[in-house]
Amino acid sequence: MRIRLLSLFVFLFAFMSCDTDDILPAVTLSIPDSEFNENYVDGILLSVSLNVTADDNIDLPISFGGSATLDEDYIVSSTSINISEGSNSGSVIINLLDDFFSEGNETIDIDIASSVSFIFLNSPLSLNIIDDDFDTDGDGIVDVNDSCPEIAGPIEGSGCPDSDGDGIYDNEDQCPDEPGNAENNGCPVVDADGDGVLDGFDDCPNEPGPEQYNGCPSPKIVINEVLYDPPNDLPGDANGDGTREPQEDEFIEFYNYGGDLDISGWSVHDNSEERHIFPEGTVIPAGGVLVLFGGGTPTGAFGGSIVQVASQGVLNMNNSGDFVTIYDINEISVLTFDVEPLSNNPNESYTRNPDITGEFEQHAEIPESSGTLFSPGTRIDGTNFN
Repeated sequence: MRIRLLSLFVFLFAFMSCDTDDILPAVTLSIPDSEFNENYVDGILLSVSLNVTADDNIDLPISFGGSATLDEDYIVSSTSINISEGSNSGSVIINLLDDFFSEGNETIDIDIASSVSFIFLNSPLSLNIIDDDFDTDGDGIVDVNDSCPEIAGPIEGSGCPDSDGDGIYDNEDQCPDEPGNAENNGCPVVDADGDGVLDGFDDCPNEPGPEQYNGCPSPKIVINEVLYDPPNDLPGDANGDGTREPQEDEFIEFYNYGGDLDISGWSVHDNSEERHIFPEGTVIPAGGVLVLFGGGTPTGAFGGSIVQVASQGVLNMNNSGDFVTIYDINEISVLTFDVEPLSNNPNESYTRNPDITGEFEQHAEIPESSGTLFSPGTRIDGTNFN
């Protein structure tokens, strides 16, 4: 009994004589989460904290291991964490590096080099990196870099095969199931409509058309009559508003000999500048006519034609020589009219004789005109086109 009491006394004496300075400070290592996607763009905060305030600067070396490779799969702002004097925490940043290799999930094992000066409560830590690179077709090219992610192909074809064996990989082959050549974008050398534009480049392979329209038919529209020198006095009132004004009474007559034609956004230019833009919704019906006056308030039937006035206020066709060009919405020249060969101040219009298909002649000199000086919106003889 005496021996037991003596032992207890010795233990209590030893315990009560311990100073708090003899207890080692505790270090806690932490990250905000244990799992991050490879494409995570923000830095991951790796922190350490002490359960006491540091009496001096403390530098804790950090080791990084695991299946992920430092400087290939991730980088760190430092391989040690500093806790400043008077503080109880410190941190470094881990940044993940997003690559384009299918390598599976990886781990970063994080630990603090052991030290007799501290108690480490929760190290090491493990951080899981979730791979975001998938290779659906198993051709060794991850989907984000694979032009054909669901069909296996070589790297030379950006992951696409050459299905028709013509030496042109499917991602660049406009006819991937028919052998062709590179000059025809991988399509057979065929010009089905015989317009000189190979089918691989022809937007209308079954309808002949010029190259400037990618093989599609040109708009079927002509300038049928032009008045650039209105007659003097009231006989020159071509727009029918009761006043002869040389700029306002100028006009250009267009005839559409094809299907309905939308000319919204087309423009009319003279030698110096743009004079008119056809407004949205300007559609000339098949066999229809549009008359564009320089200005004024056109008054009359004009053969039931569409009537507009120049958006810039004038057409300004120069009597001594001018060149009028009509551009489509893609700024391709569709129509032209050269004033100079006809410029002799005729005081009447020039019109095609016969209408639509003939050469330009002075209006009043054509027998069918019965001496009239112009006929905006109608045929030479004043009858409607339709």
